[in-house]
Amino acid sequence: MRDPSGRLLQLLSLLQTPREWPGPELAGRLGVTSRTIRRDVERLRELGYPVHAAQGNVGGYRLAAGAAMPPLVLEDDEAVAIAIGLRTAATAAIGGIEDTSLSALAKLEQVLPRRLRHRVAALSEAAVALPGTGPGADPDVLATLAAACVAHEKVRFAHTKADGAATRRLVEPHRLVAAGRRWYLVAFDEARADWRTFRADRIAEVHRTGVRVPERSLPGGVDAAAWLDQTIAGNAGSLQAHLILHTPIEQARELVSGWHGELEAVDERSCRLRTHPDSAVNLAYRIALLRVDYTLLDPPEVAGHLRTIAARATRGIT
Repeated sequence: MRDPSGRLLQLLSLLQTPREWPGPELAGRLGVTSRTIRRDVERLRELGYPVHAAQGNVGGYRLAAGAAMPPLVLEDDEAVAIAIGLRTAATAAIGGIEDTSLSALAKLEQVLPRRLRHRVAALSEAAVALPGTGPGADPDVLATLAAACVAHEKVRFAHTKADGAATRRLVEPHRLVAAGRRWYLVAFDEARADWRTFRADRIAEVHRTGVRVPERSLPGGVDAAAWLDQTIAGNAGSLQAHLILHTPIEQARELVSGWHGELEAVDERSCRLRTHPDSAVNLAYRIALLRVDYTLLDPPEVAGHLRTIAARATRGIT
C-alpha cells in the first residue's frame, strides 16, 4: 500500500477487532514488511492509540482497552452492517436493548456519509423481522462471550440447566450461534474435557480469565452451526417431533425455513420434517407457521397446543 495515511487507517481498522494480530500476518494483509508494521505501530502510539504488543506463540499486536480511546475507524461496509444490525436489534432475541439500539442508531446515522445513509434506509424499508418470543439473551453476556471467542480466551460463568440446577463452568468459547430466536454458545468445557452447547439466556456472571489458548477444531471438522444442530437433535432430553408434509420435498424446501428442522423425502408427493425445539409450546407455534398441509406424527402432547392456537385464531375472525 503506497499511501502511508491510508495504510495507517487500514492497520487501525484491523487492530480494532478484538484479537491479537501477529506482525507477519499484518504485514501480509497490508502488503508491507514486518519492519514497516513496527514503524506504523509506533506512529499509532504517537497519535494516542494504546497499541499493546505481546510475545509468544499466540502473541501479537492489539489495541488495549482504555477510557481515552481515540475515535473508532470503520470502513463503509462495516458502518452499514452496524447500522442495519442496530435497526433490527429491537426485534432480535436479545433482551433490553431496544431503546439503546435506537439511540445508538440515531447517533451513527448523523455521521454516516450521504451515500451510506441511502443504503441503510433502502434495506431497512424493504426488510422486516418477525418479533421473537421467550427469554432473550443478555446483550452484555453476548458481547463478552463474542469477544472471548475472537480472542480465544477462557471464560467462567454461571449456567442454569434445563432442570433449574445452577452450575459454574470454565470453558474455551468457540462460537456463538443464532438458532431460530435463540443464541447458543459452543465451547469446550474444561471440567468435562468435552464440547458442550449452552443457551445464552441461561448464562450469567461471565468473567474473562485473561488466559488465551490456541483455537480448537470441532470433532469431525464440522462448523459450529452444524455441531449445534447435531447436538440438539441428538440430545435425549430435548423434544423431538416428526411430521409428514403433504408436498414434494422440492417444494417443501422452498416453503419451509431451515430453522424449522430437517427434511427427508417420503415419496413423490410428501416428505418428512424432523424438528427439535426446546418445548411443546414452542413446537406448536413453529408448526403453526408452516405454509403447507401436514400430519403430526409425534409427540402427542403438541396436539393440544395446536388445538389451542387454532381455537384462538378461529375466535379472532368470527
